[in-house]
Amino acid sequence: MGNSGMEELIPLVNRLQDALSSVGESSSFHLPQIVVVGGQSAGKTSVLENFVGRDFLPRGSGIVTRRPLILQLHIANTEYGEFLHCKGKKFTDFDEIRKEIEAETSRLIGSKKGISPVPINLRIHSPHVLNLTLVDLPGITKVPVGDQPADIEYQIRDMIMQYICNENCLILAVTPANTDLANSDALKLAKDVDPQGQRTIGVITKLDLMDDGTDAREILENRLLPLRRGYIGVVNRSQKDIDGKKDIKAALLAEKKFILSHPSYKHMAETMGTPYLQKILNQQLTNHIRETLPAFRSHLQGQFLALKKEAEEYRQYSPADPARRTKTLLQLVQRLAVDFEKLIEGSGDKVDTVNLSGGAKINRIFHERFPYELVKMQMRREINYAIRNIHGVRTGLFTPDMAFEAIVKKQISRLKGPCMKLIGMVGQELTTTVYQCINKLSSFPKLRDETEKIVTTEIHEQESKCREQVLLLIDIQLAYINTKHEDFIGFTNTQQMKDQSNKTGKAGNQVRLSMVIHKGWLTINMGIMKGGAKEFWFILSAESLSWFKDDEEKEKKYMLPLDNLRLRDVEKGFMSSKFVFAVFNTESRNVYKDYKCLELACNSQEELDSWKASLLRAGVYPEKVAADKHGNGAPENFTDPQLERQVETIRSLVDSYMSIIHKTIRDLMPKTIMHLMINSVKEFISSELLAQLYALGECSVLMDESPEQQKHREEVLRKHAALKEALAVIGEISTSTCTTPLPPPVDSSWIKSSRYKRLSTGARDNSLSTPSSFHLSRSVSFTPPFFLSLSMYFVLLPIPSFPHAITNIFPFPPTFS
Repeated sequence: MGNSGMEELIPLVNRLQDALSSVGESSSFHLPQIVVVGGQSAGKTSVLENFVGRDFLPRGSGIVTRRPLILQLHIANTEYGEFLHCKGKKFTDFDEIRKEIEAETSRLIGSKKGISPVPINLRIHSPHVLNLTLVDLPGITKVPVGDQPADIEYQIRDMIMQYICNENCLILAVTPANTDLANSDALKLAKDVDPQGQRTIGVITKLDLMDDGTDAREILENRLLPLRRGYIGVVNRSQKDIDGKKDIKAALLAEKKFILSHPSYKHMAETMGTPYLQKILNQQLTNHIRETLPAFRSHLQGQFLALKKEAEEYRQYSPADPARRTKTLLQLVQRLAVDFEKLIEGSGDKVDTVNLSGGAKINRIFHERFPYELVKMQMRREINYAIRNIHGVRTGLFTPDMAFEAIVKKQISRLKGPCMKLIGMVGQELTTTVYQCINKLSSFPKLRDETEKIVTTEIHEQESKCREQVLLLIDIQLAYINTKHEDFIGFTNTQQMKDQSNKTGKAGNQVRLSMVIHKGWLTINMGIMKGGAKEFWFILSAESLSWFKDDEEKEKKYMLPLDNLRLRDVEKGFMSSKFVFAVFNTESRNVYKDYKCLELACNSQEELDSWKASLLRAGVYPEKVAADKHGNGAPENFTDPQLERQVETIRSLVDSYMSIIHKTIRDLMPKTIMHLMINSVKEFISSELLAQLYALGECSVLMDESPEQQKHREEVLRKHAALKEALAVIGEISTSTCTTPLPPPVDSSWIKSSRYKRLSTGARDNSLSTPSSFHLSRSVSFTPPFFLSLSMYFVLLPIPSFPHAITNIFPFPPTFS
């Protein structure tokens, strides 16, 4: 009975089962145990009842076992049962055990024929059992009956797979003798998860119901359709015996008598029957426990260490203690302030590798999005109208100062839109960052809601102050146009720069520095007829846009000067995932080879915005609007040369002055927002938030836990205690004992995986579709001369066991007559 010195292994694992019952199903799946798998009416229930020697399991038609039953058998002097959900209550009447199983099943899933993966734990103490732990699962079915769910087959298979996929599980595959073993659902499922057969034990039931003249001898001798751990045959009570209340002890005697009296089984009577099956299962489960215990211990230790820190915090927390509530409130507010500052300053504990957030996103808004919003507006037509309106009916000989001042003030006023948009974007990002931090207060819903309300209100107040201050800054710029600014060029300086530019061949009045502004991969759309899209490594400097074969920057493909270049938006294609923009020459010259417009594509909106902002820094501005929205007035090309010269002069002056304003605004806006919004909100959270929470006068109510948090805290503490107890139980187990080696491998390719579709009935072998498929002794035939010539070797070969020898000699399947 089992291995010497290891008799206590199974009871200790049963203690582990009880200790881990509060941890959840996922942990119990890792326990060493035997899982009973078979189809409906395969005889699983009778096998388990024979082990106990009592009728105690529900019976009936259809699915009777609707929840997993974890059955723990213990050797004891007295006979009784007890359920884990009824601790302390002993059931001495086994009819009551059956009723309790039915009641507990109905309590969870009702009276319908559905199933549930939540197990029922039953422990039976008896002097007639061996230490054993088995899991009885619902029988495999094909067609839903009555009010069963339409997918009942898949539900049952999923439940079975959850258990037998565990490497610590032994699989007891039960198959009736009067069905086709080669199509056994139990063996097919076992084959899927245990292809080497190291964990599968075959049980052949209903040997007494086979047709006359047929038997399962070669199956039980593991010579035909072999399994590595072999088969064990049993004889259960018939339905007539069950209806007639035949005693199980009498049934076991009848089983023994049947085996001893049957000519095909009497020579192996010692390795058949329920007592032998119980003994073998005890022995193999004990060996299996010994082998899998180290890995199981490591698994439990990993779970225990993962919960240790959280459990220690919850153990010290007392929800009803006012002092503890106050201390927790203070700690949570301090943590909120620290988390908010880390997200803004970029030193968070968890770095997001997918999206920009917090301070990084605000930085991008400051230095990429905002400069792009400060695009120089179309003003040539406006200058034309301003000059003509100032001259009136007269023809002006000189450039009017009033036109310059009117255009400049209008351009400065237009800055209010981008500036207000910038403030709104930063405010939205601050709110998002606060939400991200406040989510950590979800354990206390009222505290989270009040904190969110207070902080977002503060953000909105600071945002309003910031808007007022920025509008004041713009009004200050409008109040006085400083044409004496050291960076502003007058008309004379402008003309001199133009003359110098004409001599040197360089247009414009901006001195470009040979510095790299941006690098990155871009795709050039060459068109289908010219090679399609090609990706190159681009480098943007203050003077040119160059591209190379790759980022090693050794093989330059082309260098495009930035003179007279403009930027144009391109709509994203219907099937394209790229973000496209284009550059073109304002003088209608070819930009690259025979392309007048060069389309460039990148992989994301962020990259597109970054390239646009960088091109603006290099002096490449977006395409100007050719006409106003109303379509009024003269065209862009003026017929009056004098007016054209005046327009160009004022445009140059406005460009120079607005570059000063843009530089000032680009510098002041981030500083103003940082001071009035970001720093103010950080200071508010760290200094004033706690006081405002106390001012509500409901501190005790604020610290009420959510039901989910209370449940989570109790669950963590329960899991931690259960894992600690389980590790203590494992510490009592000694595995320094002998074990029985696993039988050598056999050819189990005859088992077809359940993943493949079953062949149609007409395509099957006719001999396999008969009512009784185990006509083995009568139907299996070998060529006599060949068999006789081989029989002489049986005496000489050192054969460890007859079945394995036959398997090695006959690797091919026998022929059927």
